[in-house]
Amino acid sequence: MDRRSFAQMMGGSLLGAGITSSQPTLAASSSQVHSLAAEPPFSLKYAPHFGMFKNHAGPDEIDQLKFMHEMGFRALEDNDMMGKSPELQAKIGETLTKLGMTMGVFVVKFDGFFDTQHMTTGKKEATDMFVKACKTAVETAKRCNAKWMTVVPGNFNRKLPLGLQTGHVIDNLKRGAEIFEPHNLTMVLEPLSDNPDLFLRYSDQTYMICRAVGSSACKILFDMYHMQRNEGNMIANMDLCWEEIAYMQIGDNPGRKEPTTGEVNHANIFKHLRKKGYTGVLGMEHGNFYPGKEGEVKLIEAYRKEDKG
Repeated sequence: MDRRSFAQMMGGSLLGAGITSSQPTLAASSSQVHSLAAEPPFSLKYAPHFGMFKNHAGPDEIDQLKFMHEMGFRALEDNDMMGKSPELQAKIGETLTKLGMTMGVFVVKFDGFFDTQHMTTGKKEATDMFVKACKTAVETAKRCNAKWMTVVPGNFNRKLPLGLQTGHVIDNLKRGAEIFEPHNLTMVLEPLSDNPDLFLRYSDQTYMICRAVGSSACKILFDMYHMQRNEGNMIANMDLCWEEIAYMQIGDNPGRKEPTTGEVNHANIFKHLRKKGYTGVLGMEHGNFYPGKEGEVKLIEAYRKEDKG
């Protein structure tokens, strides 16, 4: 079955998502998908995560990775990489290299991540826990060929002035930078919108902290979902913080699903990033709006549509 025939078969379900039959379309089963010619690469390094295409590629993560490449994606993001076995981490890294794909972020996780008080407190035990996690992250990064790791400072401490908390966060991040910098690795700080108790929430706040740390190993992760919720005006704020941005993530709002499902004009943002010459990774840190194989088709078609905008 060719792409056009499949699009006609899917009919109104694809059209209802704003996808036309003139766009390249996937087949409805794993065997049919793999009989199709590979899709051309996207203009930017959009990075799916494991599980996003499991209905087409099956449960095996290496098969999913190969499917991502076949569909034109040239990067991978896996927040939970540190939780995988060293053997699987290495296998993922080897497969990425063979496919010519880039490893995106994984999360530097430790007890209490992400929404407890740790860096803001200034307590030695919190710093020791963070330093230990950073050292483990270095070994994980070596195995899977990662360059960036997500770091979150945790919650506000209501008993301490904001300036003192900011100083404690900077001190902790300097310790992390000392660990990552010799390995040419970068921790990327992610301002979040999940709850109002989180310490790091805004792009300018994150910019200030990165400047204070003063290291190539400490930069900004600009997550479009969180930034739309917290501050909006995304293109202008990207430009203001550009020197400190090392990584970006995608997620429409409301809902944190793929582009075209919410209010964000991703096509315009992607166009702006191409104009600026952005060559980094854009992590697809969102869910699938529609379920099953049809939902996976619609997700890919949404990216094809917005990538051409």
